[in-house]
Formats: sequence, C-alpha cells, structure tokens
Amino acid sequence: MTELVHLGVDEGVATITLDSPHNKNALSQQLTSELLAHLAAADADDAVRVIVIRSALDVFCSGADLSEATTVGMGVGAQRMVDVQRAIVANSRPVVARVAGPVRAGGIGIVAASDISVAGESSTFALTEVRLGLAAATISLTVIPRLTDRAASLTFLTGDGFDGAEAARLGLVTRAVPDDDLDAALAAVLKSLLKGVPQGLRETKKLLNRELLADIDARGTDLAELSAGLFGSPAAQEAMLAFLNRKKG
Repeated sequence: MTELVHLGVDEGVATITLDSPHNKNALSQQLTSELLAHLAAADADDAVRVIVIRSALDVFCSGADLSEATTVGMGVGAQRMVDVQRAIVANSRPVVARVAGPVRAGGIGIVAASDISVAGESSTFALTEVRLGLAAATISLTVIPRLTDRAASLTFLTGDGFDGAEAARLGLVTRAVPDDDLDAALAAVLKSLLKGVPQGLRETKKLLNRELLADIDARGTDLAELSAGLFGSPAAQEAMLAFLNRKKG
C-alpha cells in the first residue's frame, strides 16, 4: 500500500506532508490514519520542537472522501476528523499549517486546528457541506472559534469560496502572503518558534487551547454522529452522487 502521508524531521522541525494525488488529499480512512500516526510520532520524538503540516500537491485538501462516503459510509471517517483535530490541538508541539492551493470542507478543519496557519494569497477555501445536504459539523469545533459570528454564518451557510487574503481577514488563517513569499514566511515563523524553550511552548499551548480542547472532548462524539447521520441521509447521498457524476463527466 502506497503511503499517503510522509513524515520527515530536520533541525527540530517535523514536516508532515499530505501526498494523495488520486483524490486530491481527500480525507480517506488511510490518509487520516497515517496523519494521526505521524502526529503521534512527532509528539513523542524528543528531537521535534515544531510540526508543519503541508501538501506535496497543488491542492492542500479536498475535504471528505466522497467515494468512501457513498460506499462504506462516514461512521469512521467523521470520528477520524474529530480525532485529527484533537491530535493537532492537544499536541505538545506547536503545529503550523503551510497552506497552498484549494482547501475544502474537512481540510479547513486541519487549518483551523493548527496553532498557526500561513497561506498563499491565491489559496482558496470553501465550506461546501451545505451544498451537499450536509453540515460542517465536526470541523465546526475548530473553525467557528477562529471566526466572528457573522463570518461563520456567511461561510457556513453560503458555501461560497474565498481566497487566502480573505481567510486572513476572517481569522481562519494567521497570515496570508504572496504565493512566492510563502516559504519565506513559513521559515520566519519556524525561526521564531524554535527560539522557544520546549516547556514554555508546551505550557503556553495548553493555556491557549484549554477551552478548545475541552469543547472537542465534550461535543466531538455527538458531532461525529451528527455528521455520519447526515452523510447517510437520502438527500446527501443523492447530492454526493450527483457531484461525483459531474466530476466524472
């Protein structure tokens, strides 16, 4: 089985790279399983000070794997999305998302869960669940706390897309920069983080994420069940099959 997520460690930075070109880094069971394993491995590695999540492709993440959703269901997949967000939020290392290209639905949960997210200005975002008869249930745990109430209503209810600059204005990402400056901006953030003493970084992250982590633990299972139920509903199944057929056409 080809690995879909890679882990490399260099000079204190663990880089976790999403690399599933056949489905544009969709959150399949294999991808989320490997992502969780690499997050745990990086957290347990004394050589790691900071974690970066990025994509090897020109797409960051296309969201849920709809082919799995219409065949095996989303019971496991929905809970995995909660688990991925929790693994990022609870990780003792700061997690930085390097965001380039399209980010859709569940992929936005990864961006929101990360402590710092740096995006290229041409990156694009959309919470498309509403257009498939779904709700952004599991990722609401991390996305809603990043947005103002008005921004959440606009993005969740319309499903309209927006670019990296708008994502920064709305609070979804920390900073948006011209695409050519993305790696330099990431390097600057990493340089600053690596100046932190591990204990200081760990305890400060706990303070920052205490309420978010408690909310994930309190509501994550219920929201995963809601998401799985919506994915299995006739309205959503019909909408997802129509979407998949349009893509094939």
